[in-house]
Amino acid sequence: MAAALEGVRVIDLTQFEAGTSCTETLAWLGADVIKVERPGTGEQGRHASADVPGVDSWYFLVLNANKRSVTLNLRCAEGRRLLERLLATGDVMVENFAPGVIERLGFGYERVRAINPRLIYVQIKGFASNGPYGSYLAFDPIAQAAGGAVSLTGERWGPPLKPGPTIGDTGTGLHAAIGVLAALHQRQRTGTGQRIEVAMQDAVVNYCRISFSRQLLSGRPGERWGNQSQLGLTAPSNVYPCRPGGPNDYVFIYTTRAGNHHWERLLDAIGRPELKDDERFADPERRARHRAEVDAVISAWTRERDKREAMRILGEAGVPCSAVFDTLELTEDPDLNRREVIVTVDHPARGRFKMPGWPVRMERSHVPVRAAPLLGEHNQEVYTELLGLDAQELERLAADGVI
Repeated sequence: MAAALEGVRVIDLTQFEAGTSCTETLAWLGADVIKVERPGTGEQGRHASADVPGVDSWYFLVLNANKRSVTLNLRCAEGRRLLERLLATGDVMVENFAPGVIERLGFGYERVRAINPRLIYVQIKGFASNGPYGSYLAFDPIAQAAGGAVSLTGERWGPPLKPGPTIGDTGTGLHAAIGVLAALHQRQRTGTGQRIEVAMQDAVVNYCRISFSRQLLSGRPGERWGNQSQLGLTAPSNVYPCRPGGPNDYVFIYTTRAGNHHWERLLDAIGRPELKDDERFADPERRARHRAEVDAVISAWTRERDKREAMRILGEAGVPCSAVFDTLELTEDPDLNRREVIVTVDHPARGRFKMPGWPVRMERSHVPVRAAPLLGEHNQEVYTELLGLDAQELERLAADGVI
């Protein structure tokens, strides 16, 4: 079976998470992703947060699966000439250097378009290059603050909090990957590539659309509502404590704002059908006003059960709910492993370990997840196959510090 992006070559100049998430997504869809890294050290993510000196960090390994790695010194003329030759063979180039770096290296869009007019040129930045903050640096928490997510997270009267998932980084990478897929489709009609820019701030704004709808409804900025819905209050919409009382021994229960059917199913499931006639709980709005009483009723039931039992009983009764699963529980979940949401890979230095895989199931495209490459692991393979260099040339380039 041919993978969906088989035959698409990506020249990967990314680092850390936002850019690497984009290129890893394309690799998981079947593209040949060639990661270009600095000789000797590689991209910064290899040693950022490293726990073992000289061994690639876990952070790097979960963001660079299914790629090939070559080393190339872009600060020397010969290294830049080799990159030009790689770009001439590519379909996509992705970079997320600090503002201005790729241009100073001599690979701004106009230069690259002259090398390969069919190339899709992708830039991921913290802020829009033509906006007032275009020269500013950003990491995930900065993007989450700039895009509104931090302002919306936390308890109503508490300070703003950074959400745990890295929507500023991985979320921006996924937006960029969507743009690449659309550009590849458009190139089939036009025959030419194009420049794509995705700013991390802009991607986070897009994730906050429901809060913007709340603003349109109320005329006020989106607010922090803890575990309540941004769009409108209802109850229950909270985490409820379960046995044995550990840090994640909770079940999240939510009943729709669009009626009483989930609430009535919940009351039947927990053995409190008489509350269907209680005027305090007659509709979502009144339940929201009496949410302390709602929470007390539900907590009395959940405290007698573990979170999986509570989830099973309520889920089978047609009540929207989930146990609060932590990352270790998800890693060990047999169904997630069976469906390759969690995958086991074998790395030459780290051995066998589990990591998240690609969650999109496609009937006619499946790409097994491979461990992230060692630094320069594919130098000979790529430079021989794509650029026609021989062993003697590779030895000279290595001796000269070019690769």
